[in-house]
Amino acid sequence: MTSSARILVIDDDDLVREFIEEALRRQGYIVQTADSAEEGLRLVAEHSFDRVFTDVRMPGASGLDVLRRVRERFPETMVILVTAFGNVEMAVEAMKAGAFEFLLKPCTPEQIEMVAARALELRRLRSENELLRCEQMQRQSREEIVGHSRPMGELFKLMSAAAPQDSTVLITGESGTGKELIARAIYFGSRRADGPWVSFNCAAVPDNLIESELFGHEKGAFTGAVKTTRGRFEAADRGTLLLDEIGEMPLPLQAKLLRVLQNREFERVGSTDPIQVDVRIIAPTNRSLEEEVARRRFRPDLFYRLNVISLRVPPLRERRSDVPLLIQHFIPLFAERTGKPVTGIEDSAVQMLQRYTWEGNIRELSNAIERAVVLTENKRLTRDDFEMRFQLGGAQSESFESNDSFKLKEMEKRYIIRALERTGGNRSKAAEMLGIAPRTLRNKINEYQLRSRVPDSDEAVELAEEMAD
Repeated sequence: MTSSARILVIDDDDLVREFIEEALRRQGYIVQTADSAEEGLRLVAEHSFDRVFTDVRMPGASGLDVLRRVRERFPETMVILVTAFGNVEMAVEAMKAGAFEFLLKPCTPEQIEMVAARALELRRLRSENELLRCEQMQRQSREEIVGHSRPMGELFKLMSAAAPQDSTVLITGESGTGKELIARAIYFGSRRADGPWVSFNCAAVPDNLIESELFGHEKGAFTGAVKTTRGRFEAADRGTLLLDEIGEMPLPLQAKLLRVLQNREFERVGSTDPIQVDVRIIAPTNRSLEEEVARRRFRPDLFYRLNVISLRVPPLRERRSDVPLLIQHFIPLFAERTGKPVTGIEDSAVQMLQRYTWEGNIRELSNAIERAVVLTENKRLTRDDFEMRFQLGGAQSESFESNDSFKLKEMEKRYIIRALERTGGNRSKAAEMLGIAPRTLRNKINEYQLRSRVPDSDEAVELAEEMAD
């Protein structure tokens, strides 16, 4: 296992550099060396290293500079600082900057080997932990994000790839598709799952308060600022910040958000002191940011910064095969919540709901199931437990069986009769009430043989209606 581990040794002292190199090679490690921080950073940029041993004091850039650069660009690479001039303050600074270990010269081969072995073991444990987190995300996805359809399978694959990374994730999809559940699943599968999860809805806060909510403010920064307050970015440091409905963010604030994403620093309102943060951004939106950019309502540079990993959550009409699974998921949930003894649903009702085009997506389906569970007097939900629009399908239904078609015509006939009765037989007003053209109504009247309900059915009236069409 050690033979595949790559280690870089940086030291301007030839003897020390060769000493550490020899101690590591004896353990089977692949070792490269550099005699300056600049050379070492060049090698780090060109190659992949598991660990870096670096001297602290060197001409030019220091070992602490190497530490910061490596931790910033390659956070998985562990850095061990080696120095003959160590003190408590330097050790504390090194550990705060993310050093794995701090060795004092002269160090023995055994100390070097022990530190290298501990770093290797920690890396192995982290890899196993990442795997467990990914498995946890998959389990949560299957429990809360229900779906076995092909579009959802593709989405799960992208989520598994995105979760362990620190890259920004842009989640697009219509309202009610479950974008926040997707975001939470990614968070639980990430290395930051032990860190804070902070959520902010860009559409729910007035424009003049968004800056303060995101970045915080100093006492006295504006009227009502009676104390210094941390913003969402500070609260999410070393964790994940959900910027829900990012497409609603006002243009002036988009520039400030871009700066935070680029430099990882900001100032509170009323302050000029920069605050550095380490935050992963997940940004769901139901808008097309490409269209918003084209309309100049969203900054293109911010869009490109957010669009590192893009996930599209499919609407429910694109995954109709998941509707029965979702129904079976919601029924016991709402039965337990409401205390109703509902245990299932009839197949005919499932087929009816599966044909319906869910404009409100999963949220609409969830509300329909909850309402049916609350109002039903049966142990199994039936077609009659759902509102008329589901039974009819309306303009949203894509297919009807012959029996359903017959029922639809009967309902259509009743609505036409009711409209004619309410308008005293005035076909123009009845057509307007029904939301159809007068010619369509006239054809329906002939089809259902309803001329007796229309008092003014002479040729002049029909000619006027036809011209109105």
